[in-house]
Amino acid sequence: MRLAFCGNDNASAYNISAGVLRNVCFVDALNLVPHVFLLFITFPILFIGWGSQSSKVQIHHNTWLHFPGHNLRWILTFTLLFVHVCEIAEGIVSDTQMKSRHLHLFLPAIMGFVAATVSIVYYHNIETSNFPKLLLALFLYWIMAFVTKTIKLVRYCQDGVPFSQLRFCITGIMVILYGLLMAVEINVIRVRRYVFFMNPQKVKPPEDLQDLGVRFLQPFVNLLSKATYWWMNTLIISAHKKPVDLKAIGKLPIAMRALTNYVCLREAYEEQKDHPNRSPSIWLAMYSAFGRPILLSSTFRYLADLLGFAGPLCISGIVKDPSNSYLSSEEFLRNVYVLAVLLFLALILQRTFLQASYYVTTETGINLRGALLAMIYNKILRLSTSNLSMGEMTLGQINNLVAIETNQLMWFLFLCPNLWAMPVQIIMGVILLYNLLGVSALVGAAVIVLLAPIQYFIATKLAEAQKSTLDYSTERLKKTNEILKGIKLLKLYAWEHIFCKSVEETRMKELTSLKTFALHTSLSIFMNAAIPIAAVLATFVTYAYTNDRPLQPAQAFASLSLFHILVTPLFLLSTVVRFAVKAIVSVQKLNEFLLSDEIGGDSWRGVDSSCFVVFTITIGQMTMIVGQVGCGKSSLLLAILGEMQTLEGKVHWSSGTQSCGWEPHHGLLPHNPEDVFHMSAYEHRNRYSVAYAAQKPWLLNATVEENIIFGSPFNKQRYKAVTDACSLQPDIDLLPFGDQTEIGERGINLSGGQRQRICVARALYQNTNIVFLDDPFSALDIHLSDHLMQEGILKFLQEDKRTLVLVTHKLQYLPHADWIIAMKDGMVLREGTLKDIQNKDVELYEHWKTLMNRQDQELEKTTLERKTLRRAMYPRESKSQLEDEDEEEEEEEDEDDNMSTVLRLRTKMPWKTCWRYLTSGGFFLLFLMIFSKLLKHSVIVAIDYWLATWTSIDNANEARNTYHVAVFSILSGAGIVLCLITSLTVEWMGLTAAKNLHHNLLNKIILGPIRFFDMTPLGLILNRFSADTNIIDQHIPPTLESLTRSTLLCLSAIGMISYATPWFLVALVPLGIAFYFIQKYFRVASKDLQELDDSTQLPLLCHFSETAEGLTTIRAFGHESRFKQRMLELTDTNNIAYLFLSAANRWLEVRTDYLGACIVLTAAVTSITEGPHSGFVGLGLLYALTITNYLNWVVRNLADLEVQMGAVKKVHSFLNMESENYEGYLDPSQVPKDWPKEGEIKIENLCVRYENNLKPVLKHVKAYIKPGQKVGICGRTGSGKSSLSLAFFRMVDIFDGRIVIDGIDISKLPLHTLRSRLSIILQDPILFSGSIRFNLDPECKCTDDRLWEALEIAQLKNMVKSLPGGLDAMVTEGGENFSVGQRQLFCLARAFVRKSSILIMDEATASIDMATENILQKVVMTAFADRTVVTIAHRVHTILTADLVIVMKRGNILEYDTPENLLSQEDGIFASFVRADM
Repeated sequence: MRLAFCGNDNASAYNISAGVLRNVCFVDALNLVPHVFLLFITFPILFIGWGSQSSKVQIHHNTWLHFPGHNLRWILTFTLLFVHVCEIAEGIVSDTQMKSRHLHLFLPAIMGFVAATVSIVYYHNIETSNFPKLLLALFLYWIMAFVTKTIKLVRYCQDGVPFSQLRFCITGIMVILYGLLMAVEINVIRVRRYVFFMNPQKVKPPEDLQDLGVRFLQPFVNLLSKATYWWMNTLIISAHKKPVDLKAIGKLPIAMRALTNYVCLREAYEEQKDHPNRSPSIWLAMYSAFGRPILLSSTFRYLADLLGFAGPLCISGIVKDPSNSYLSSEEFLRNVYVLAVLLFLALILQRTFLQASYYVTTETGINLRGALLAMIYNKILRLSTSNLSMGEMTLGQINNLVAIETNQLMWFLFLCPNLWAMPVQIIMGVILLYNLLGVSALVGAAVIVLLAPIQYFIATKLAEAQKSTLDYSTERLKKTNEILKGIKLLKLYAWEHIFCKSVEETRMKELTSLKTFALHTSLSIFMNAAIPIAAVLATFVTYAYTNDRPLQPAQAFASLSLFHILVTPLFLLSTVVRFAVKAIVSVQKLNEFLLSDEIGGDSWRGVDSSCFVVFTITIGQMTMIVGQVGCGKSSLLLAILGEMQTLEGKVHWSSGTQSCGWEPHHGLLPHNPEDVFHMSAYEHRNRYSVAYAAQKPWLLNATVEENIIFGSPFNKQRYKAVTDACSLQPDIDLLPFGDQTEIGERGINLSGGQRQRICVARALYQNTNIVFLDDPFSALDIHLSDHLMQEGILKFLQEDKRTLVLVTHKLQYLPHADWIIAMKDGMVLREGTLKDIQNKDVELYEHWKTLMNRQDQELEKTTLERKTLRRAMYPRESKSQLEDEDEEEEEEEDEDDNMSTVLRLRTKMPWKTCWRYLTSGGFFLLFLMIFSKLLKHSVIVAIDYWLATWTSIDNANEARNTYHVAVFSILSGAGIVLCLITSLTVEWMGLTAAKNLHHNLLNKIILGPIRFFDMTPLGLILNRFSADTNIIDQHIPPTLESLTRSTLLCLSAIGMISYATPWFLVALVPLGIAFYFIQKYFRVASKDLQELDDSTQLPLLCHFSETAEGLTTIRAFGHESRFKQRMLELTDTNNIAYLFLSAANRWLEVRTDYLGACIVLTAAVTSITEGPHSGFVGLGLLYALTITNYLNWVVRNLADLEVQMGAVKKVHSFLNMESENYEGYLDPSQVPKDWPKEGEIKIENLCVRYENNLKPVLKHVKAYIKPGQKVGICGRTGSGKSSLSLAFFRMVDIFDGRIVIDGIDISKLPLHTLRSRLSIILQDPILFSGSIRFNLDPECKCTDDRLWEALEIAQLKNMVKSLPGGLDAMVTEGGENFSVGQRQLFCLARAFVRKSSILIMDEATASIDMATENILQKVVMTAFADRTVVTIAHRVHTILTADLVIVMKRGNILEYDTPENLLSQEDGIFASFVRADM
């Protein structure tokens, strides 16, 4: 067939006798002119690439200020492109009915399509380089196109072409579109004045784009990039080369920052306070601040939902027998190819709108959360202290508001559009079903509606089960924590199994609760899968028996597709309703919180603890406030700071003299008139600035240095003076990174005394006029208190001439005070100098004197604290060994650390770990899961296949009909049963795996060598039991279920389409490659962004709880604005991470959705071209439509699983650890029952090391200890004393020599037997939560008399008798309800209960006061008179009464004799120790 523009079959085609414009072909040729003109002008400009050099302002993105009407132009251009496609299709379809080719029917349309595409590309380039003059070309193009199309339209009207003709409609629409685009262009000229005006408008890019830190470009890019998240490509691709960090994601744009949104929300909230009758509502405030984006999102959602119905309608049209096409609009829409393209376009649009709706709600939700957090924080800073101290507002409630309630509201916003989109979707679906199937459709819909409430019931049960699981896991963690803290004691006493059993019992309760959780989860999954099957079954069976006409493929597959659409909103309904209820509760809680009392408010209930006080605090002097516990000393300080509610009177910071009086009368002058003249010396200080150290130390989760400086400028000299005054240097030296160590992180928990000294250092460091110290000595021992008093207070503060108010119980410091205020019951009892009080109130003075002179029996806390700190530290090199990756990865890392290796690691799925996880659930369950999954999906495919066969046959025969219905019902029933079985097996397998992994982990850790605990931070081990176990328990099974389900659905769909149309496989190859790369890139970026989101959340929550705890301190220092700023920064950092994560998910979903649309298009086109019987075409299309829904779930679940498998990997890294060797050469039955009876110890050539790759700590030690001897071992730190004591229990590696006790070599004994027969008292007194009885005898072997006897010996009997419950009285965690001395005595009683003939005391007196130490010594001499006692001495005078003294140095014995003999050698080491200790 020859080509000709006007065709060869019509001689009159080139006839222009009736006038040029009367010739159709000429008018079509005329339409080509504008398009050719545009291409001719723009191509040189685009290709020569004048680029961005012309741009006046250099900018870091090719996102530029948009020209006016930017979005409208993109929408109109896309519409124009769509109409061009219709025009091309119409032209081609018309042309097929001609005898020869008529190019004029479709060539101008094709050129128009190209020109429209070029126009938008050209526009985009001009916009990004800000060169509007070149837009003139487009302006001319729109005018020409508008004129030529109008001529064509007028020509049709003259010829009387009817409106129903498609060609007329298309031309009419085009005239309107070109006209609108022309108007947009005129508007740009009007606003920017780039031509026809004298002074063009100067423009600047938005502030965000001038800031190089802003990397989140969604608000600034063009419409196409917005819809497809094209701007995310750079981030997602670069994630492959290097991990995404906070620098890569940059800052939030201004409009999304917490501060911006907070201002909007607060204004909306405050506005309502003007209405006196009603209290302000958060709902209204949210609506007025964020209503517009929610409405926009809902509009997108409606459009997406309506477009969703295009699928079933097009299926129905394509599956009906293809009929001939004429060119009325209606006939054109019946052309199957046209329908296939329309289906493709509808899918693309639907998915774009849906993702746009998701994005807008996510962004709004994040903005709302930021605003709410700022509102809550501002309120916290203004909360009245009484609210917190009286328990009306607990820290827990505040934390819940921050962590839970704001998130509930955010999630509610995410799901919000569903609330109003669902009813529309359901009603539309039911109407369309009714049109297709009549009454029987209503039966199916009824099944869905009736089963929906069950979903809601299951969802509520799930929430309950989750709550009880949480309670049990908290209890289990508490027990695990205790075990880990006291692991050394447990091992030495051979009690690890008893405590392990206790954790296992709690774990069993937790697992029972998890079973309920798993059951409801699987029921929920089962309902999701089974309801559509049940609804379809009910519908088709009803239809088969109530209708005379057989079921047609078009009806069957269109209705199947509609059922799939219908089920989604009904499932979501239960979730949305649940979230709506939670959101209402959250808003109530927020309202209560925002309306609670603020500081300085008048709603004070109860009575002020300080009744009526008049006193003056003088400038530059030290005022001490003393009195009994609870007499109002701290309240007085708080009142001066304005933290208490004043009933009457006022705090008067006197201006002329700066005396601070609190009085109802008048300000008092300073005692010394000279004080007035000291002003000039420190006028650079803020006059009324205050530094305050609270009674309860409060620290930030920051470095030690940041805690001391607290926002002031760093001055090295001053900093050093302060740390020395508070004697912090020795403690700082112990920390792994000195004063740059973060407190509260990595298990570095400081003791009370260390925390208190840091708080005092903070108060001293601040350059303030006034310092308030509230009982700074309470947690310090006598030496430190003296040092702090002398160096810190008397020297540092007095030299600075600062006013000091000191609350204290240490009366020995009263002589230093310039002024004393004695309080009693909230009143000032006496005030004046110590001399005044001595003269006026002799009785009080005498009372004080006795207290001052009483020997200070303070605890020697500091040495103990430093030891504990040293123990908490761990060799730094060990950190790298901990997070020990899989062997193969280590090998890869050992190769040169080149990029490709790192990339391979980052993109590789951890299949090995997945396999370990799956097999830890047992092979039987794994097989069952795989088998049932495959069977279920085979049955579901079989159901649809049977439906295709049934509808393709002409079912006139009644018997055939019954046969088809019967098979269909059996298959559906089997499908429903299998849905239940598969969902149960996955959950069951997950539970078994969780149970086994936790059991193995616990046993591995508890039996691990003591060196492991010395080297591994406690927090790290606890993390395995908390966060990682939680992921394994609750998160992996549902992810695994979802992943396998969506993968199998996609695979069965591809299989089914390929079966229906084998040509589809050819198209599948490029689609498969595209999919592979999309998922590969997404997984890496998603993992990084998820980690960023998690890691930025914790500091934010910490900051809130820190602020609430340290309110008084922050307000006293006046640092509210600094803390606010920090909170806004942390919120924005977390929000940007979450926003990027959400944008990455959209990036993925848009791409997988478009791939899905391509699959639908190829499936439709191949099935039409092959033209098999229509049942299978419908089946292929139905499956192609399901793929679009499940492709992105495959990738997202893969990404989630990869992150979650990290938990399994970490747990496995601990499972590879070596345990202690518990087996011995002797059987426990071979060891005599009463061994060791005598207590004779022979140490023969003993060599000991901690690990076989370390140096020995004891070298060839020889000693002989007779039965019943009392032996003292002394030496400097690190001399090997403690290592020797551990060697008796085989806690260290004895690689040479041996220890023989009562004739048995201990290396031959089973470990449990050895350790259960010896006794030890450790330096740190450890008690466990439980009863006193449990602490003395966890094995429950002893009678009560024996226990009381032990308590009597330890001199605790009377104290225990006075407790409620006696032996069954409770001990709190760590024994906190007893003093350190009492705890040590309990440990002594514990050692006595175990009737062992050998007792080892490892520096047991190091942490107790003299009185307790004397008791201990006496008991050892009397109660243990007949037993062998080995004492490792901290103070040498404790072993002067021993029978034998061993002096050690660097793992060797230097001196070995009786104390008398050793003391007689004056140059001996022991003698020098004794002299130093005197």
